[in-house]
Amino acid sequence: MDTLISNVTVVTMNPRMDVLFGAYIAIEDGKILSIEKTAPKEQPQTIIDGTGMVAIPGLINCHTHLATAMLRSYTDDLSGNEALEALLQKEAKMDSRSAKAAASLAIAECLRFGITSVSDLYYYPNATAEAVRDAGIKANLSLSSYRFIDQNEDFDFETDEQCQELVRVVDKWHGYDNGRIKIDAGIYAEYTSNFKLWEALAGYASEKGIGMQLHLAETQSEVDSCLDRTGMGPGELLNCHRLFAVPTTAAGCACLEEHERKLLGKKKVSAVATPIASAKSGNPTTPILSCVKSGMNVALGTGGVIECGNLDMFEVMRCAAMAERAAAGNAAALPASAALMMATVTGAQAQNRSTECGMLQPGMDADIALIDFSAPHLIPCHNVLNGLVWSAKGGDVAMTMVRGKILYQNGQFPTIDLKAVVEELTSYAIPRLFDDAK
Repeated sequence: MDTLISNVTVVTMNPRMDVLFGAYIAIEDGKILSIEKTAPKEQPQTIIDGTGMVAIPGLINCHTHLATAMLRSYTDDLSGNEALEALLQKEAKMDSRSAKAAASLAIAECLRFGITSVSDLYYYPNATAEAVRDAGIKANLSLSSYRFIDQNEDFDFETDEQCQELVRVVDKWHGYDNGRIKIDAGIYAEYTSNFKLWEALAGYASEKGIGMQLHLAETQSEVDSCLDRTGMGPGELLNCHRLFAVPTTAAGCACLEEHERKLLGKKKVSAVATPIASAKSGNPTTPILSCVKSGMNVALGTGGVIECGNLDMFEVMRCAAMAERAAAGNAAALPASAALMMATVTGAQAQNRSTECGMLQPGMDADIALIDFSAPHLIPCHNVLNGLVWSAKGGDVAMTMVRGKILYQNGQFPTIDLKAVVEELTSYAIPRLFDDAK
C-alpha cells in the first residue's frame, strides 16, 4: 500500500451518499484500494493524518479559461461591450509562452482550492496542455474555434488553419498519461461561427471519438439575434447541424427555450452553470432544476478568473444553490447534496470520466481533497454536506491529490515552481500584454 489517510471523515458521493466518520482510505498505484472503518493490517509507505479533516472527491471545474489568469480584475466594473473590447485588445498580444505561464498560475489556484480536473475552452491548447502535463492535474482541453465561412467559400477541413491546429493537438495530447489529458473540439459560440465550421468539427469529433465544448444561450440578446437570423434558437440551430452528435458540454444554457432543453436532454448535452461569472457579468444564471427536469446533465464551472475573480468552486457551489433557491422562492429548492453532486459526480459525467473520478470508492482514481474542519467558521459541524457548501471555502483545503499523487499540501505545490511561474508572469507575460510600447 502506498498511502493511508487515517481517521478521516469521508464524503463518498456514492449513490447512497454515504458519509463515513473515522474512516481509513487506502491508496495503491493511484487508485483507492479500500475505504474502511478500521485500519488495514498492511503497513502503508506513507500515512496522512486525517484527524479533523473531511475527504471529498476532487472538485471538477467544467468550464474555465485558464490562460486568462493574467487578466484577473482587469475589466471589473466595465459594461459588457467595454469589457469585451478591453479583453480582445489584450488577447491579441498573447502568445504561447505567456499563455502557459498564466495557465500554470491558474492550475496552482485550482489545486489550492481542491480542484482535480478542469474543462478549458480557450486558445493556445498546446501551451495549456504543457502546463497541465507538468502540474499533474486532469483536464479536458478544447480549442475555442471561431470564424464565419462565406457561403460561397470553398471550405476544406484539411487546410483550414484552426481545424488543423485541433488535429495537431489531438494527435499529440488526446489520451496523454492514460487519459489524464483529453482533447475536445470546440467553438466559442453560435454567433461567432457558422454551419460549415460546425459540421466539419462535429464530423471530426465523431470520427475521433472526442467531445465538444462551447458557450450556449448565455444571454437573451444572443438568442434573439439567432431567432432573427434563422428562425431558430441557438440550441435548435446547432442541433440541426449535428453539433451535439458527440458528448457536449455547453456553458450557460441560461436562455434556452423549454423545447430546446428537452432536445438537448435527449442528446445528453451537459449544461454547465457558471453562477458567479454570469451574475458578475450582469447575465442570467442557468435554470439548473429546469435543465435537470428536461433530462440534461448539469455541472458547475467558474468561467475564467476575468469573469469570476477566482477559481474557488466552493463559492460556485454556494452561489448555484442560492441562485436556484432565489429563483424558486424556496429555501429547499436545491440542497447542499445536489450542489456537491454537480461539482463532483455530474462534473465527471460531463467530462466522460465517471468511471474514474467524481466519487470516493474502491477502484476509482485517488482524486481527493482534504478539507480542514478545525477552522472556527466550520465549528460546530451538525451536517458535513451543509458545512461543505454553506460554510467551507477554498482556503480550507489542506491537501489535493490526483491519482494518489499530492499536488498541493499546506501551502506547497510539489509539481509547480510557483516562484518561477510568478517570475515568468511579471517579467514576460504581463509586460507583453500591458506594455503599450510593445
